[in-house]
Amino acid sequence: MREYVTSLGDTWDGIAYKMYGNERQMSVLIQANPQHRETVIFSADVMIQVPDVAAATSTALPPWKR
Repeated sequence: MREYVTSLGDTWDGIAYKMYGNERQMSVLIQANPQHRETVIFSADVMIQVPDVAAATSTALPPWKR
């Protein structure tokens, strides 16, 4: 598990994009940091736990392109 220190104005989706390259992973971040689940816009210097997630493979692609 990694850690991320917020900058003033960070949001869940923005942090997810920075850390995972995909804003849809914000639910993983929220689940790992329940003490901050009500936060919409972060202040500076808040420590966020960033769990490791497996890279998602698309099921829309044929097997030879995954």
